[in-house]
Amino acid sequence: MTEPRQGTAKQDEDAPPVQTFLRYTHRGAPGLADTVFEVADLSVYYGDYEAVRDVTMAIGRRQITAMIGPSGCGKSTVLRCFNRMNDLIPGARVSGKITYHGEDLYAPEVDAIEVRRRIGMVFQKPNPFPKSIYDNIAYGPRVNGVRKGLDDIVEEALRQAALWDEVKDKLKESGLSLSGGQQQRLCIARTIAIKPEVILMDEPCSALDPIATAKIEDLMHGLAQDFTIIIVTHNMQQAARVSDRTAFFTADVDDQGVRHGRLVEYDLTGQIFTTPSDKRTEDYITGRFG
Repeated sequence: MTEPRQGTAKQDEDAPPVQTFLRYTHRGAPGLADTVFEVADLSVYYGDYEAVRDVTMAIGRRQITAMIGPSGCGKSTVLRCFNRMNDLIPGARVSGKITYHGEDLYAPEVDAIEVRRRIGMVFQKPNPFPKSIYDNIAYGPRVNGVRKGLDDIVEEALRQAALWDEVKDKLKESGLSLSGGQQQRLCIARTIAIKPEVILMDEPCSALDPIATAKIEDLMHGLAQDFTIIIVTHNMQQAARVSDRTAFFTADVDDQGVRHGRLVEYDLTGQIFTTPSDKRTEDYITGRFG
């Protein structure tokens, strides 16, 4: 398990400017001996178009993994592979392999609905149901047959999402009455109410103001004590602040002029943002392209 993040990184006057992104000190090297996902030669197709090509990586338990890169490089496409959300897109298919605790996620006998129960997802735009705050959280447990102890489940999820103190006196009010940042935390609480192991986050702060974004980032650090988190973000500073490991994707153009998303580099976040091994990564994080 990753050691707790603590303190803030001090700027070294001789360090590259990108080092100022590193808000938290990542002590030691979080290992991947305890892996949740192993991805091998993953390619994703929409019809005949190969959107992402040959991705290989491993995701460690109770770590935060960030995926960064320019628009159109396949980050969100790969993210959706982890809970088979791409199954819902007509013509989408995958090749290669993704295992979850050693089990092939795409094996014929695997129930995609059960996959999504264990691997929850928070989307870019907050999407609370047009129901009360209470019923937003209780919805998932009810669908899964839970009838007793809902009050405790709702309170625990809201506390984990750092929202309980703000809404405990208005649980019967609509979730749509909350601010944007509160709505996103409500969606996170709704996700964790069914006790998944993994939380996928697709640019969860892109529609939020800086104060709400800071709250979500702090929340992610707390959640990482109990959940494995994979986040897609366009905000490199955010990736550097919150993640243990970072995967940099880009889009290559083949001989026919067709763009394909590719994983360029995957390493400890401190390594990616200070001494990346691939010049394309360095060019991206220093603003030369993207």
